[in-house]
Amino acid sequence: MNTMALPLQSRWIRILAVAGPGLVVMLADTDAGSVITAAQSGAQWGYKLLLLQILLIPVLFIVQELTVRLGAVTGKGHGDLIKQHFGRKWAWLSVGTLLLACLGALLSEMSGLAGVGLMFGIPPWVSLSVTVVGLSLMACTGSYLSVERIAIALGAFELVFVLVAWKANPSGAEVLAGLKSMPLGHPDYLFLLAANIGAVIMPWMVFYQQSAVVEKKLSIADLRAARWDTAMGAVLTQVIMAAVLVVTAATIGRFGRDVPLNTVQQIADAITPFLGAQAGRVLFGMGMIGAALVAAIVVTLTAARALGEIMGYRHTLENTPREAPWFYAIYTLALAVAAVIVSSGANLISLGVGVQVMNALLLPVVLGFLFLLARRLPEPYRLKGVYARVVGGVIGVTACLGMFAGIAGIFY
Repeated sequence: MNTMALPLQSRWIRILAVAGPGLVVMLADTDAGSVITAAQSGAQWGYKLLLLQILLIPVLFIVQELTVRLGAVTGKGHGDLIKQHFGRKWAWLSVGTLLLACLGALLSEMSGLAGVGLMFGIPPWVSLSVTVVGLSLMACTGSYLSVERIAIALGAFELVFVLVAWKANPSGAEVLAGLKSMPLGHPDYLFLLAANIGAVIMPWMVFYQQSAVVEKKLSIADLRAARWDTAMGAVLTQVIMAAVLVVTAATIGRFGRDVPLNTVQQIADAITPFLGAQAGRVLFGMGMIGAALVAAIVVTLTAARALGEIMGYRHTLENTPREAPWFYAIYTLALAVAAVIVSSGANLISLGVGVQVMNALLLPVVLGFLFLLARRLPEPYRLKGVYARVVGGVIGVTACLGMFAGIAGIFY
């Protein structure tokens, strides 16, 4: 069914019915590590990384639209398609890359949750134990649709950052000056540039959205509505990232460059001038918890599903724990391992930024397979012609810039 042929009201009803996979994955994209990376960017470089957040909106949509197309047309997950077209060895390479990114992301999410807990005097082992038990019960007792709704509800708390950015009343002249300045010759700037690219284009997003499209049973008839879902999510996630950057740039960053953040509390302190000490801490905690929890759900499901696609065990939320024991076991084990590692003690800010840089370094493998698979779709959904060249160029530039900036930032 062509959504454009429907009356306007019916068209929006259709979009709302299809919406979910794109919105969830985009809310998860603004995870704890991304919030920390955006905050660090504003604290150290003011508004000089704000333009990048805007430029990444179309890049994010282009990448994730391909996953929608692959899932709706083929009805198969990303790992499954790689195995079908390129063989089991290449599939394991791709999934191995994914698992590395998932582990890093989970450590980021657990770090963010532990940091919020410490703000209120809660030991990390307590807050993380509650998280592991709560998320495990949610998955074991819910369907895909119920998990999707919970994820969207949790992710909605991230809108707190937009409210705070508006109240920060940033200087228009300072914002404009920052938009015009990109000191690409500075290693510290390049390191955070790579981190921001890795914070927006993440390997697990590709796998999750394609699997979610399949699990929600979306078809070719839903393509247009699913693209709208993805486009709206891409704008929303970057608005949130920009908002976090603006808040810290308007507070910590106004005192000059080289003001690195060392604790989650420092990010919360950037909010308090506008909302008051207690309200600022509570609202920041809500935003960070929402960001971390929705991402933890998405990342852990992605790892368990991708392994299922390669190893052949049942891997959907529609199966009960008795029907898919490996799926639920891997889901729970991943949460528990990440919680134990974070509870042992780590610099939460350095970990969050470092994970995003790692994501940027992994992009060539993930985006390369995505592009090649889209070129193998049947007509008329195959990626071809001028648009294929545009997509190839965007993917190539993004992957190369992420790698170059990450390597330059680390070694120089």
